[in-house]
Amino acid sequence: MTPLPAGAPAWEPAEVPVQPPLHGVVTADVAVVGAGLAGLACAYHLAERAPGLDIAVVDAERPAAGASGRGTGLLGPRAGPAIDRAVRRFGAVTARRMHLSSVRAVDQVLDLCARLDARCGLRTGAQIVATRSPAHLVALARQAKAYRALDLDVPVLSGAAIRTRIGVPYTAGLLHRVAATLDPAALTCALARACAAKGVRFYGDSPLRAVHPGDLVGPELVFPHGRLYAGQAVLAVNSGARDVSLPVGTVLPLEVYAVATAPVGATAYAALGGRAGDAFVDAAPMAPYFRLLPDGGLVAGGGTVTAPAGLDASRLQAVRERAWSWLGRWLRRLHPDLSDVRIVHRWSGRVGMTFDDLPVVGPVHGFPDVWYIGGCCGHGLAMSVAHGAHVAGALLGEPEPGDPLPWHRSQAPRLPVDGLGRLLLRGYVNTLGRATRRTC
Repeated sequence: MTPLPAGAPAWEPAEVPVQPPLHGVVTADVAVVGAGLAGLACAYHLAERAPGLDIAVVDAERPAAGASGRGTGLLGPRAGPAIDRAVRRFGAVTARRMHLSSVRAVDQVLDLCARLDARCGLRTGAQIVATRSPAHLVALARQAKAYRALDLDVPVLSGAAIRTRIGVPYTAGLLHRVAATLDPAALTCALARACAAKGVRFYGDSPLRAVHPGDLVGPELVFPHGRLYAGQAVLAVNSGARDVSLPVGTVLPLEVYAVATAPVGATAYAALGGRAGDAFVDAAPMAPYFRLLPDGGLVAGGGTVTAPAGLDASRLQAVRERAWSWLGRWLRRLHPDLSDVRIVHRWSGRVGMTFDDLPVVGPVHGFPDVWYIGGCCGHGLAMSVAHGAHVAGALLGEPEPGDPLPWHRSQAPRLPVDGLGRLLLRGYVNTLGRATRRTC
């Protein structure tokens, strides 16, 4: 049997702008570091709203090489903690604003796909969050009560209603109507091409080494073979902030996993919601999920997460193998017609997590004219685009109306993640993973 290609996403490579490495001394009005969805959305909105602005985008590799191109394409609302916990922490008014902001973020991505005419396999449909565990049923009931109290349109689905939409044997769930699925790498690359068409310059294979506050000409960004001086800088580097000692709190890199299957039969495809395009998310702690591909296959993800810091290559690969095997077993148990489905792709990606479940989108303390975007906690497909647009407006002096949202802040809580702290964190993550595997 031919070994599966470890780390190969299901997405086809897409065309990207020419991106030579950054050499020598370069200047720009605005420098954006990170060619994922957040950085590119920021560059796109800047170029569109301020034509003639000199914008440079720099990436450690290339557009879509990171989390934005290695996701699984679930586009749905959610930002921050679950809605009932958001009410307890921030109050009803703010919790409602948070949820509505995440719904608008989904709409922003849909609008962007249309404006770019992005060929990204977009399928609009609902997102179902469901459970078959009594413990998680209680948690979903608390969320449903909070949604009703806040007059938010997130109805409850019975087990029978779930089976009508997606033929899986779950007890109950919540229906998020505004959602979709798509190829995240294709969207990211389409956004990069749109930026280039507006005059944005690209540099690739140039990891950020240091950031220095500017004296006269703005911040200085240091790369392996050159320096960039900009009037303003946006660092959409997610957990890479730690590598350059940015004071944005703890944004921890966690590795998540996904698999994709060969096309399933027409009967199974229809039974799993093929016509409607709905996506399914288990309410377990690590939220295993699946969604259908336009070619008739399925993508599954979640279920396992790893704190990779301190793991050598062999141990990390062993963790990946276990995670991919578990996902395959979970997927095959969902429906009788999936019992012998073939896995054709498997890959991993890294997301930035904060310890309070909130992103960080704001100016960096002690670094004038430097902004940071990161820590979407696994919900970055919609929120990254929204965050990029928000920062573009702030740089242009066009802030969003209303009070800042809880993630419009300069730093997350800071916690020790070295030494004993790393061991405790890994134990906590492993415990969550075991709980998921017991209940799914």
